[in-house]
Amino acid sequence: MSDETAKGNKSPKKLFITSLTALGVVFGDIGTSPLYAVRECFHGPAAVPVTPENVLGVLSLIFWSLIIVISINYQLYVLRADNQGEGGILALMALALPTPESRDKRWILALMGVFGTALLYGDGMITPAISVLSAVEGLEIAAPSLAPYVIPGGIGILAGLFLFQRKGTAKVGAVFGPITLVWFVVIAVLGLKEVIANPSVIAALNPMYAWDFFAINRMEGFLILGVVFLVVTGGEALYADMGHFGRFPIRTAWYVVVLPCLLASYFGQGALLLHSPEAASNPFYLLAPTWARFPLIVLATAATVIASQALISGAFSLAMQGMQLGYFPRMKIVYTSAEHSGQIYVPAVNWLLFVAVITLVVGFGSSSGLAAAYGIAVTTTMLITSLLTFVVAREQWRLSLWICGPLLLLFGSIDASFFGANIVKVADGGWMPLTIAAVITVMMTTWRRGRTLVAQRLAQLVVPLSVFRMDVRDHPPTRVPGTAVFMMGRDEGAPPALLHNLKHNKVLHQRVVLLTIKSVAVPHLSDRDRVDVVEVDPDLHRVTAHYGFMEKPEVPKIIEACKRQGLDISGTATTFFVGQQHLIFRPDTHFARWRQALYLWLAKNARGVTDYFELSPNQVVHLGAMLEV
Repeated sequence: MSDETAKGNKSPKKLFITSLTALGVVFGDIGTSPLYAVRECFHGPAAVPVTPENVLGVLSLIFWSLIIVISINYQLYVLRADNQGEGGILALMALALPTPESRDKRWILALMGVFGTALLYGDGMITPAISVLSAVEGLEIAAPSLAPYVIPGGIGILAGLFLFQRKGTAKVGAVFGPITLVWFVVIAVLGLKEVIANPSVIAALNPMYAWDFFAINRMEGFLILGVVFLVVTGGEALYADMGHFGRFPIRTAWYVVVLPCLLASYFGQGALLLHSPEAASNPFYLLAPTWARFPLIVLATAATVIASQALISGAFSLAMQGMQLGYFPRMKIVYTSAEHSGQIYVPAVNWLLFVAVITLVVGFGSSSGLAAAYGIAVTTTMLITSLLTFVVAREQWRLSLWICGPLLLLFGSIDASFFGANIVKVADGGWMPLTIAAVITVMMTTWRRGRTLVAQRLAQLVVPLSVFRMDVRDHPPTRVPGTAVFMMGRDEGAPPALLHNLKHNKVLHQRVVLLTIKSVAVPHLSDRDRVDVVEVDPDLHRVTAHYGFMEKPEVPKIIEACKRQGLDISGTATTFFVGQQHLIFRPDTHFARWRQALYLWLAKNARGVTDYFELSPNQVVHLGAMLEV
């Protein structure tokens, strides 16, 4: 989000609208945790007995988790690590490792960032499944005869959600924001009703109840942390979605609406359990009077659809960042808002997530089954986020080790505790998001490594521009009318496509332009920093266009920028030459054969240069050549 947009969000009217929209997109995930978090503590596979000491202990853990992890760590600390307004693990990695050289040198940090990104995709597959199922399962409480329709109903709702994605985040948020606000108000009212009836539950604000809970339950109490962690899932999406709305609206929505309403719901469920332990089977729905349960199911279902949106929109942002930073092959990107460049739709990611989510719903069959797999991906991502934020705090913010060291110790130890409590879930389903993350990590690192090897080989074939110019002067080729634009990955020398064309076609256009498009480790660049035009000779120009990792390069706009600098290459007389390499990997290449095959498959299925850069197909010539790597 640009500085201008961020400033605009601070006007009262704009702040209200943006915060309301953020409420619907950013906080859906964390806002629907009351549906299942308390239930799993007292009725799930790792449940503890419903005693006053355990109820107050769990509530104390929930309260302090929300305060320390979300209200302090993410809202006040991690959200400061915005890469020119953009958030998410890849934006954080780019901030910590701003150059390709730093990523190669500190490869372990780069690998952590890549793995954290992959984990978010694993989490993004579980969140829609567990959220929607937990809402629809309310039918089993309100009308047990409808239980057979839970799975089909959940699948139908999820299908509608993924179909709606192409409408764009702004349209989704405009619809979902008011519904989410109603959701938070309703769960707060239901919770406060029980708290007022049993105010002794407020004692759980005392952290000593959390301490006593561990003393009483020992290992079982520690393992409950893996369930308590469900109340903070969504924090990582909160950070990833920062580029959609900005830091200030997200903070406003959290402190004014989300946090108070969540606490009212959790404490209300605890108050209910203090006087009705049998309500542990589903304390959320049992908060409501009988007549209100069907309307509550409808509202909860709408809210859980919204919950899924936070991870889906975050997945789109991560895909865009990954493409520009060189970790994903080119995919189709649709911009869905003229005002916010971060609001995008990536069809390939959308439909892959859809297939995975439906598979999970059918495979696990219940929200309790999915809860066993949920958490390990998020805890690992949060731990990686804490470590990368520490690097940013030290090297970018220049904070003293005496300041950021204790912060890392505090937040890192909490993340590590949650991680330890969740690691036992691996055998019960936690292997699934870890496996997905491992597969995506392999794909990302393979694509990055393959691109690096190809770029290194192409660099060896580049002829110095001075040698090329001298050869043209000494052996003048036939000149043909028009302008030839040769697209190249490096802004050095004469590209192989130019030499290939000259060698085989024996001609050179009257004017030659060497165009290089570079991605930089910041999300956005101003127009004045976009394009550099250098006149090498009157008939030879070098153009270098710079783009941030949240910007999609568009050649027509580059042409307009060149025109403003005196180089007019518009019109039908301009031809774009694109090199198309047919790769052959040598036996001695330090690139495993299975990774070679994976890279070639990814390259084959990547979106074409013509479409991705929005070139006119009638003006593009592809020059194929064998390239031994």
